[in-house]
Amino acid sequence: MSPASNADREAQRQRALLRLLLGEPIAIGLREQGARAERGLVAYRANAQAIAERALAAAFATVRAMVGEDDFGQLAREFWRAQPPLRGDLGEWGEGFAGWLQVHPAVARWPYLADCARLDFALHRCERAADASLHAASLALLESGDPARLRLELMPGTALIRSAWPIVSIHAAHQLAGDEAERAFEQVREAIALPRGESAFVARDGWRAVVHRLGDADAGWTQSLLDGRDLARALDDAGTAFDFAAWLQGALRHAWLKGVSTIAD
Repeated sequence: MSPASNADREAQRQRALLRLLLGEPIAIGLREQGARAERGLVAYRANAQAIAERALAAAFATVRAMVGEDDFGQLAREFWRAQPPLRGDLGEWGEGFAGWLQVHPAVARWPYLADCARLDFALHRCERAADASLHAASLALLESGDPARLRLELMPGTALIRSAWPIVSIHAAHQLAGDEAERAFEQVREAIALPRGESAFVARDGWRAVVHRLGDADAGWTQSLLDGRDLARALDDAGTAFDFAAWLQGALRHAWLKGVSTIAD
């Protein structure tokens, strides 16, 4: 049998095993049969769900704090059944959690929870992103190149979440403790009541992912860069309220910028 067919056979066996772990009745060639096999599968399912719950808790710390440990555990087990991990690396699992939460009736009273989950996962992804450094020589293109032929590239893992809710303030409040936290949560409650939207920019500071609150002009500019637009188009979209020189200084200081590239014909 060829290596390719061996790989296909193993992939088929793993898919069948996953369906068993999800509780679907299916015939699969196991070494153990009968009651002993069923007991093993029950234990395996419980262990897999516990591992999945820990993986989600690590990626969605703010959401877990907001709903409480017990309710988060229940949501994690439901999500494991609805959208089980498809890769061996559970650190990559959870991309669909925010969208799943957005339509979950049990958390409908927290309409901002899904965007908080998007921010949590952006931070998680950012810390797992590949390391990169500034291509300093490429900055010379800003002086001599045609803006319509230039593209500014942000560091791997950077992300923008634009929300109708104060997600930056919510995230920040959960990093505090004591009286400072209580004052921050009071401000959060006021912002939710309005409601007041915020744009969160996620980028690395050393090895840690951090959140920056962006104004409308900077958020629009950042979205253009993430969408891969050329410099001229990005500047036009940002409008007159955007200060490119100030942004560039900040981007270099915070190590947001990977470099400048020329767009090929």
